[in-house]
Amino acid sequence: MGGIRMTLDMPWPAPRDRYRYAPIVGRPGGGWPNGKGLAVYVAVGVEEYRFGDGHTEDLLPGVAFPDLVNTAWRDYGNRVGAFRLLDRLAGHGIPPTVLLNTMVYDSAPDVPIAARRLGAEIVGHGISNSDSLAGLTEERESAYLAAVARRITVEEGAPPGGWSSPWLAHTEATPDLLAAAGYRYLLDLRPDDQPVWLATTSTPLLSIPYALEINDSSTVIGRGASAAEFADMIVDEFDELLAASAEQPLVMSVVLHSYISGVPFRLRQLSRALAHLRAHADLVWFTRPGEIYRAFAALVPPPTTGVEPATARD
Repeated sequence: MGGIRMTLDMPWPAPRDRYRYAPIVGRPGGGWPNGKGLAVYVAVGVEEYRFGDGHTEDLLPGVAFPDLVNTAWRDYGNRVGAFRLLDRLAGHGIPPTVLLNTMVYDSAPDVPIAARRLGAEIVGHGISNSDSLAGLTEERESAYLAAVARRITVEEGAPPGGWSSPWLAHTEATPDLLAAAGYRYLLDLRPDDQPVWLATTSTPLLSIPYALEINDSSTVIGRGASAAEFADMIVDEFDELLAASAEQPLVMSVVLHSYISGVPFRLRQLSRALAHLRAHADLVWFTRPGEIYRAFAALVPPPTTGVEPATARD
């Protein structure tokens, strides 16, 4: 890290304003470990849904119950797609990050075993993707976050450092409850191309950039982008951020799902994009969120809570 000290966002104390405005221009330079300018992590959503209950992600909307078609489409991810995605990342030398519903430990135990074998970081992603934090009381949400952390601790031997919310949904208390439950970083938001400290009622929580569009769920299923278009988006995002990272350390995320990008024709196009990224390995830090957290905390130590708000350009 070269002993570089950076000063970025200091948090607002108000619960609804977790970070204050700070433009990226004029921030100090520097880099990630070994002088790399761009940190890239690839997250694979490995999810489980309760049949006929709660939220679902569907390829064919409006199918009447019992919806065997969309259920089978999602099941492909944990039977086939997850293994191919994880192996493809490993083949490109990219350490995987797994956003895990803890029900997968019971419904598809071979997937976390394969992820563990490849050195994946396990990020808490709820119990089931039929769930949402939205509308939960603080007591129920706190219990839910703790239950996810406990199960991952039992299975992996260490608690999760990171959290990614099912459906990217929150309550007003979510950052506070995550920090209180021992989570240290959040993969849900992208207010910046660098991590941002979020104010909470206890320990600051680090928001690590999580792209809503370099995400096969929102872009391929939500917007109908083709596999080739999604691969081109990854390449273009990467090339632009790589150029910008010559002046300051930046973060790029790629968010995949086992039942979307794990399908053969999408996997082929994704592999084209991954090969492009790896061709620049001398300039890029392919990593996991936990390592980004530790490196960034060394560059920009967590601020103290209760800081008085300052003007926009202080």
